[in-house]
Amino acid sequence: MESKKLIQDGKTALGIEFGSTRIKAILADENNMPIASGSHEWENRFENGLWTYPEEDIYAGLQDVYAKLKQDVKEKYGVTLKKIGAIGVSAMMHGYLVFDKSGRLLVPFRTWRNNNAEGAAEKLTEVFNYHIPARWSVAHLYQAILNREPHVKDIAFQTTLEGYVHRLLTGEKVIGVGEASGMFPVDPATKQYDPKMLKQFNDLIGGEVPFKAEEILPKILVAGENAGVLTESGAKLLDPEGDLESGIPFCPPEGDAGTGMVATNSVKPRTGNVSAGTSVFAMIVLEKELSKPYSEIDLVTTPAGDLVGMVHCNNCTSDLNAWVNVFGEFASLAGVDIPKWKLYDLLYFEGERGDKDCGGLLSYNYVSGENITEVNAGRPLFVRTHESKFTLANMMRAHLYSAFGTLKMGCDIMLKEEGVKLDRITGHGGIFKTERVGQSFLAAALGVPVTLMKTAGEGGAWGMAVLANFLIHKERKEELSDYLENRVFANQQGVTLVPDPEDEEGFERYTERYKRGLPIVRQAVKDMA
Repeated sequence: MESKKLIQDGKTALGIEFGSTRIKAILADENNMPIASGSHEWENRFENGLWTYPEEDIYAGLQDVYAKLKQDVKEKYGVTLKKIGAIGVSAMMHGYLVFDKSGRLLVPFRTWRNNNAEGAAEKLTEVFNYHIPARWSVAHLYQAILNREPHVKDIAFQTTLEGYVHRLLTGEKVIGVGEASGMFPVDPATKQYDPKMLKQFNDLIGGEVPFKAEEILPKILVAGENAGVLTESGAKLLDPEGDLESGIPFCPPEGDAGTGMVATNSVKPRTGNVSAGTSVFAMIVLEKELSKPYSEIDLVTTPAGDLVGMVHCNNCTSDLNAWVNVFGEFASLAGVDIPKWKLYDLLYFEGERGDKDCGGLLSYNYVSGENITEVNAGRPLFVRTHESKFTLANMMRAHLYSAFGTLKMGCDIMLKEEGVKLDRITGHGGIFKTERVGQSFLAAALGVPVTLMKTAGEGGAWGMAVLANFLIHKERKEELSDYLENRVFANQQGVTLVPDPEDEEGFERYTERYKRGLPIVRQAVKDMA
């Protein structure tokens, strides 16, 4: 009854996140507890050499996920959702979305998964003396300029997926500082685009295009700032049935990296999180800048604007899921009906029984290219010698290690070479649903304790709802980190696993073999065109 009244009074917060395979909506109460949800499955497409989601899929997914949330509210509480206290939109990070003056999308959305902007990224890294990943928006823009793509001359606005959806709903051309830092480098001191690099970029493209970078980039806002309100047209787009009222305030749109930090209470220095799904990334909030640029480490910010060292890998669970599905097919062929969750549990727990170094087996989970290891196209591989101990347990352990293998290579630079200190790291994502296994293997990979919290399972959509609540419930001048610590996670229970020394040693041996085998993958890219 209490939740019903909160819904009727509009004292709720809605977070919507466009993930790689699922769009999710979470409605939370004033205390940030989830009270209703909706989900919509979608999938990227590989068209004309690029990974994309069609514009119509964005519209359809947005409307369907809200319709399912609305239905959930109706079924649970017997009321129609009409009022919401605040809304926030999140999505997979960065990528390339550009529009002309009329707001028309000029080319299909190019996602973070594309590696086509590597040449531009290398040039910008050299000009800025600052690591620019190929998936960042500025790299995609510069690559389009270098390619002399016809649409470039018509660009009037550039944003990311959540910035696009936010603009559809509010009319505002804004972006949260965390996501902005993956569009173009941000100065942590001012929490705005770095002016020196803006000038360098404008000098670089001068005469090639009829605009300057700052003229087409969205306005940066930090967590807690008002990012506009739901317009009448936005309300009709979100809820075509016409029940949702306009005028609802919005918090700044953020990327899934930012919402992951919020969902795991990892926005303070010396804290970090690992988000593991289709891709995997580690975010470690730094006390100071690193000694030099590293191609394996992106420098971004929290939604509050603090500096973060980020290791992003394009591949995590896709190949692992494919192997599990094969075993599901075999079970069906044998006439055995095994629920998907049980299939995962059986295989993951079997992986625990494997040799600590996987018995000499190697797995590369590269469904798409991987920048950190310089593999420029997807070639998943499973490799062994005649001396390897080829057992089911070792095979599953190798696939699970592979999910964190490239991540470990990047994190080792921060933790071992730069001496970055971590008080805690929190994991979230599908790989952790099976109790203990993924969590213990991540702890072994990084050599630090790993904590899982119950709310982390709600993922970025819940983190976005928390940011929406922060907009309307924060005290004057209250910091996001204090709001999370004292008012969101104060009573949260977590499960922490410390790394097992034998697992650590085994993962180290596996990693050395993993590094030595990388030329095999690069050769496969050439030979299996």
